[in-house]
Amino acid sequence: MGKIAAVCISEKKGTVKKDIGRCLVIKGFGLAGDAHAGSERQVSLLPAESVRRFGELTQGKVELPAGVFGENLLTEGLDLESLCVGDRIRAGEALMEITQKGKTCHTNCEIRNIAGDCIMPREGVFAMVLEGGYVSAGDEIAPVPERPLSVSILTVSDRAFFGGYEDKSGQLIADICVENGFHIMDRAICCDDEDKVRESLIRLCDASPDILFTSGGTGFSLRDRVPEATMSVCERNAPGIAEAIRAYSMKITPRAMLSRGTSVIRRRTVIVNLPGSPKAVEECLDVIFPTVFHGIKLLRGEADK
Repeated sequence: MGKIAAVCISEKKGTVKKDIGRCLVIKGFGLAGDAHAGSERQVSLLPAESVRRFGELTQGKVELPAGVFGENLLTEGLDLESLCVGDRIRAGEALMEITQKGKTCHTNCEIRNIAGDCIMPREGVFAMVLEGGYVSAGDEIAPVPERPLSVSILTVSDRAFFGGYEDKSGQLIADICVENGFHIMDRAICCDDEDKVRESLIRLCDASPDILFTSGGTGFSLRDRVPEATMSVCERNAPGIAEAIRAYSMKITPRAMLSRGTSVIRRRTVIVNLPGSPKAVEECLDVIFPTVFHGIKLLRGEADK
């Protein structure tokens, strides 16, 4: 955890900013009155430690007031270098997400002319505003632990349900999801009955996992009714995931065209039908990770597009 040492804005891009002490930060925009607000780099952050190091190199020959490197927020005690794109920070009342580290330095920059060099392209961090509010010098600034993604898994198989077959696919899905940072919310096994599958899907979705994977029941056999059960609980269609899985699987075997798996959204949960074969399950998950992460963030309201 660190603190905000200064809050700075400027009326023109490429110019030094002035410390105003406190400013309204606007969601999806940036600092009110700042020339960079509304751009792809809504808020710029720079460690005060970097400014001090630069000052030592110049032996104090250059005056380095807050905002001289074009930073909106001058931070103290927060290791900005350790943050990654996608990480979130709470600064005063505002919530921001890191979108970029460093940038291309502009030519004929007033900052470089004044300071002789600019450390912002090398050590600056940029963020977009997810939640607005006031930010003041002295406010705390700290990373926000992200809620882990949650997953539920439904294996649809008569043999597994009645105890004649080990649920290898369900276990494989769980293992891969854990490796990718998911929290396993629930696992269930259901027989190949459309009504039972529908009931299981509704029950699992009611707990609001971020994603629900089904395994099995997507082929041409008469009892393969998972796609029908899935569509019956669908609130919004999301066909691209299933289409991507089939397109990739077709490169491996032409029999992939016989897969009828679908992908939909029910409330805040993405439902994706996967095959029953462990090998096919692994191939399918390789295709949809990590793109599905972004879809989940969109559904959570944590990403704009």
